[in-house]
Amino acid sequence: MNMKEIKNMKKIIYPDKAEWADMLRRPALHTETLRDTVKEVLDRVKSEGDRAVIEYEERFDKVKLDALAVTEAEMAEAEKDVPIELKAAIMLAQKNIHAFHAAQRFEGKKVQTVPGVTCWQKAVAIEKVGLYIPGGTAPLFSTVLMLATPAQIAGCKEIVLCTPPDKAGKIHPAILYAAKLAGVNKIFQAGGVQAIGAMAYGTESVPKVYKIFGPGNQFVMAAKQQVSLHDVAIDMPAGPSEVCLIADETANPVFAAADLLSQAEHGFDSQVFFITTSEKVLEDVKKEVEMQLEQLPRKEMAQTSLDNSKFILVKDEEEAIDLCNTYAPEHLIIATADYEQLAEKVVNAGSVFLGNYACESAGDYASGTNHTLPTHGYALAYNGVNLDSYNRKITFQHLTEEGIRNIGDAVVTMAENEQLEAHANAMRLRVKSLK
Repeated sequence: MNMKEIKNMKKIIYPDKAEWADMLRRPALHTETLRDTVKEVLDRVKSEGDRAVIEYEERFDKVKLDALAVTEAEMAEAEKDVPIELKAAIMLAQKNIHAFHAAQRFEGKKVQTVPGVTCWQKAVAIEKVGLYIPGGTAPLFSTVLMLATPAQIAGCKEIVLCTPPDKAGKIHPAILYAAKLAGVNKIFQAGGVQAIGAMAYGTESVPKVYKIFGPGNQFVMAAKQQVSLHDVAIDMPAGPSEVCLIADETANPVFAAADLLSQAEHGFDSQVFFITTSEKVLEDVKKEVEMQLEQLPRKEMAQTSLDNSKFILVKDEEEAIDLCNTYAPEHLIIATADYEQLAEKVVNAGSVFLGNYACESAGDYASGTNHTLPTHGYALAYNGVNLDSYNRKITFQHLTEEGIRNIGDAVVTMAENEQLEAHANAMRLRVKSLK
């Protein structure tokens, strides 16, 4: 494998398949070291409720709060503070997200497995869901839309949102505006592990929920995984955000570089994979990345994430797609002439963007698809958030006398052979009653 450093970006020329495992290795997630800290915070929130959350807000978010709940007055003030063009953009995005997720409604079909035995499923909304929106480096009002809109469509009765306030004790007005638009019932000023604990266990102010959604830093992720062991369901495990971009000679290097950098600015631990069949495109994109990087306000963050990134030249598109499926990226952009054919071969990815004009930013904000996606290789087994994430499917069955005649003897025989006599008897009594 020929690898050399070019301004933080690793360039790999025609790697052997035997080297893929090393090449595709992600930065390790060391949550073990966080466990004690996370457990301590969770235990205190569980036993002390609001008081513990308020104390931790002062310690971690540097804000002194009198209460956790956001008031109606604060909601009304926030609506006034959001510029009209941002309101319009948020409304457009919400409309598209709603349209895409509403089309996912489940219609259960009644199936007669044999005469007299009818089985079916019904989708039922999870009654109480909790949404976590990080504070950190940017106000993620788009994530509010992504998490709350399908919850609203599903019919969740209680949609609770926690997000950390700034040092003045305020939540960004666009977050509050998006929350109201998307049907959030209750909003609380709480961030980090203490917010996850509050939703998992319930406090005097924060209702206990049945499932928690949303991204966060490694402390939040560790907290979600910890509470999911016994107390509450979670959307999915997660790690840092990532993109894989497959390009051929028809790709637009300016667009491709911009796409890679849009991912790189997510955070210091984000990862960028660029796979191409054209050496010229690889060089052109690399140069463009270097030029565009200089113009970015979050240049330092993007530059650091490029340390974890790779620019890979492969022999053909078959190898490109095999490599990508092995990596299982959160986001996949296919900027090739035959993107439709390649798309058919994608088996492991969170969300896929096809053609030169489909940038990740479209899916992150306003195309309608969900941007809460499996990262860190979890796309091998998980999908992103969708309408089903907010539903459970309950099965029903109805048996008539004819049904008993058709399956009764088989049930008795199977139960007897599993040595479960009470099971056998429940059916045996019904079979005998028909003779």
